[in-house]
Parts: sequence; C-alpha cells; structure tokens
Amino acid sequence: MEPLRELGATLRTRHGAVTFALLLALATLPLYAGLLEDAGIISQKFALSLMTRVLILALAAASLNLILGYGGMVSFGHAMYIGVGAYAVGISAHHGLTNGFLQIPLAVALAALLALPVGALSLRTRGVYFIMITLAFAQLVYYFGVGLEAYGGDDGLTIQRRSEFAGLVTTRGPGKFASFYAVAFVVLMAALWLQHRATRSRFGMALRGVKSNEQRMEALGFPAFRYRLAAFVIAGAVCGLAGALLANHSEFVSPALMHWTRSGDLIVIVVLGGMGTLFGPLYGAIAFLLLEEFLPSLLKIALGGLHAAATTVLGPDKAGTAADWLRLAEYWQIALGVILILVVLHARGGVDSLVRGPSGARDG
Repeated sequence: MEPLRELGATLRTRHGAVTFALLLALATLPLYAGLLEDAGIISQKFALSLMTRVLILALAAASLNLILGYGGMVSFGHAMYIGVGAYAVGISAHHGLTNGFLQIPLAVALAALLALPVGALSLRTRGVYFIMITLAFAQLVYYFGVGLEAYGGDDGLTIQRRSEFAGLVTTRGPGKFASFYAVAFVVLMAALWLQHRATRSRFGMALRGVKSNEQRMEALGFPAFRYRLAAFVIAGAVCGLAGALLANHSEFVSPALMHWTRSGDLIVIVVLGGMGTLFGPLYGAIAFLLLEEFLPSLLKIALGGLHAAATTVLGPDKAGTAADWLRLAEYWQIALGVILILVVLHARGGVDSLVRGPSGARDG
C-alpha cells in the first residue's frame, strides 16, 4: 500500500499531474497518431518516427544526467557511447547477425568496456581538464570510426535488417514504426525507474555527496573514485543501449553519431530539461527536438509577418524581397541559442522547474 500512497501523493502535485499526463500521451501515441493524420495535422509515420527519436535521445540524456546532474561530471564525449552501441548493431548486422537478444547486450557491453578505461583515466582530472580529456577520447573514437573503410568510413553504413526478437517485435511492414516506438518507450521507462531507484539508494546518496564535497566523503570512508567510476560506466552502458536503438531506428550508422557536437546536444538537452531531475532529460529531449524540427518553420512565419510590416512602413524598395527575409530562417540555431540563454538565466532548473512552479520541490 505504501507505493500506492506515494503515487497518489505525487499525482496530487502539479509536477506529478503534468508528468503523468505527458507519459499517458506518449504511451497512447500509437493509438491516436492515425487520427492526427486523418485530421491533416501530421502524418502518422512522421509523428511516430519523431517521437521515437525523442525517446531514444531522452534515454541517452538520462544516462548523461546520472553523471552530470547527480555526479557533477561534465563529460563532453558522451556521444561516443551512442556511436559504439550503434556500430555494434551495424557491424554485426553487416556480417549477418540480426538477433536482437545478442546485438543489444553486445552494444551495452562494448559501451561499458569503453567507459571503464575512459572513466578510470578521465576521473583522475578535475574541472576543465576532465572536460577536455573526455572530448579528446570522443574525437579519438570519432576518427577511428572515420577510418573504418570496410564499414563505410566517413559515409557511414546502411543497416539492411533491423534487430529481430524472435517475432516478439514487428521489424517490417507498416506496423514497424508503432512497434519500435513501443519498444523505445518501454526501455526509457525502465531506465528511468532504475535511475529513480539508484539515485535514492546508498549508491545514489554517496554519488551526490561526492558531488557536493568529495574530500568530506572520503574522510567519512566512502571511496569517491569508485563511486564516480561506477556511475561513469553505468552511464556509458545505458548510452550504448540508446545507440543500439538509434541504429535500429534510422537503419544507418555513421561517425557523425559520436561527433563532439552530438555530445554538446546531449548537454543542452540535460540543461534545457533540468539537471539532476528524473524527468528533466525527457522534457529536454521533447523541447530540443521539437524546436529543432519546427523552429525554422515558425521563424519563416514570423519573418514573413515582419517583412509585410516593413514593406508597409518603409515601402517595397527599402524593405527588400520576401526571399531575403525568409533566408534568415536558415540561421535558426541563433534563435535556439537565445532560448537556451533565457532558460539558463530565468529557469535554472530547466523545463522541469517550470512544470513544478515556484513552490515545487525537486525530486532529484
């Protein structure tokens, strides 16, 4: 009965109610995506594909949030584990191995094995040096991927067949989008539940303590390095899982998956959603990918209105052509940067803090 009481208390809060509504909407998306297409709002295939990518990037961001939000480790090379997981699926499929029960554990194991030496070396540094060494490892792995000429090199590798799960998951035909979306949703929910349990355990409390004051925790007898390394390896393994899902989703892998800019995107997602909060990465992934997808179109509408106003005030000769104004929408990243600055300055807890409201307490 205690878990039910806790669930009831959570749902009575503003944050709990909004999060429950969001999860319910995500869980039932395959049921009403067809209605959205019939209404002419968005195609069913596009909606499921976009939101599957949201769920997978939320999983990768959640793994980064474990070490960044709870452990205070700013890793600028986290995307390399996405690449390792994706290439584990891509290369094994290239050689005829499409059994998902083997591919997925292989991707997770390889990502964890890579995270172990990277973490063991990187965690001997602090601050900007930690950021730089993780960035250096990521670039090392990136150029290793570029050098894999047998698997496409810089051009990448097309995956001819998705991972198969003994017929339990539909991997072909019209139903594959809804089926894979359901897989991504279940995996993300399982990962968030495990993270919730882990961050409230002795391990999670010790990790937060190390983030707050490492010297004091060591004086109390906690091996800070081991706790940080364990979190680093777990985060790498979960990110490798996200890479395996992403490879199956896009049916294509390339070194671009592990470029340092991808690691920057993951950091932006965590900051935008709310560091050190359970659902912050999910909020951040939704906000980031929806802005990335629809911000250029929204800017074109706004620029079209501004051009019409400028034409009315200044006249057609001084206002310039509509094409010149609409071309400015190509620089939509500037608008995204402004939004991120506003979030950092006025909502330091990210979207998660906006959902909680001024009196909400963090559950992280």
